[in-house]
Amino acid sequence: MMYLYVFFGFVFLMGSAEVLVRGAVGIARRLDISPLIIGMTIVAFGTSLPEFLVSMDAALAGSSAMALGNIVGSNLANMLLVIGFAAFLNPIRANPFVLFGDSMVLLGSSVLFIWFCWLGPIDRMKGGLLLLIMVVFLLRSYWSSFYKGGFREENHLDEIKNFEGLKSLTQIWVALLAGIVGVVIGADLIVDGGVEMAQTFGVSDEVIGLTVFSIGTSLPELAASVVAAMRGHTDMALGNVVGSNLFNILIVVGGVAMVVPLEAPQQILDFDLWLMMLVTVLMLPFFVVGWRIGRVVAVMFLVVYVAYIIAQAYGISSLFMAFV
Repeated sequence: MMYLYVFFGFVFLMGSAEVLVRGAVGIARRLDISPLIIGMTIVAFGTSLPEFLVSMDAALAGSSAMALGNIVGSNLANMLLVIGFAAFLNPIRANPFVLFGDSMVLLGSSVLFIWFCWLGPIDRMKGGLLLLIMVVFLLRSYWSSFYKGGFREENHLDEIKNFEGLKSLTQIWVALLAGIVGVVIGADLIVDGGVEMAQTFGVSDEVIGLTVFSIGTSLPELAASVVAAMRGHTDMALGNVVGSNLFNILIVVGGVAMVVPLEAPQQILDFDLWLMMLVTVLMLPFFVVGWRIGRVVAVMFLVVYVAYIIAQAYGISSLFMAFV
């Protein structure tokens, strides 16, 4: 039964999240909100909605370990699984320094996130600071995109085209209501199934978050990046990952911490956070300088991610003991 909970939870969550974003885009278009704002807010948040709802539900259920595991695991999945799979299908390369500003904010936010985790529970004050950083980042990005134009504006136009199609007001409101109900049901099913899996197999909550939850909630980023890469929009493919990781740290962690304090378990403190930071730093030449991600590099990313999942299944502490 727990497998069905998780499976149908992801089905509900992914389908309903897209329906909800379509409804929100429809409302925004009727209000004549610019595609730039829609892409930077509604669409960007919509692709990170699964991470937000699953982490919030897990935290409210008393498992901040599962919530933080989902966030850290999703960031790793975005960089290794999503980019690796997209680049394997079609090698990708960003224009040099186009993602420089976003990448530096991601690097700084990752450092701040790790520091907050080590300080103790991430409370409302820390969560509020993360949300404030996101607001400043969005305002800066809007100013840069609006006044400088360029690839950002074109990319946002391409993004919202994927979520348009609802014309009548009735369709839009039905999509909004159905999407809200669906994502809530989906998140509940996923967390219930994940808790049962942890109890059945005797694994920790953080491992479920780092593996099952993170892979499932990264599916929207995987789909968006693969489509962008296949269409030749390599800046968008990498930009989706940078933006999603930023949203995970600033919006998901910040938003959840405003409701429930988040405390990182020892495994995440000792291993997973540092791996996330290491992968982020190693990805900077691809994000910033524009190094090409060919199929050989893509396979390396995928192999590393598979090895990471196997290590989690076997047990990180057991592996440490075996090699020490």
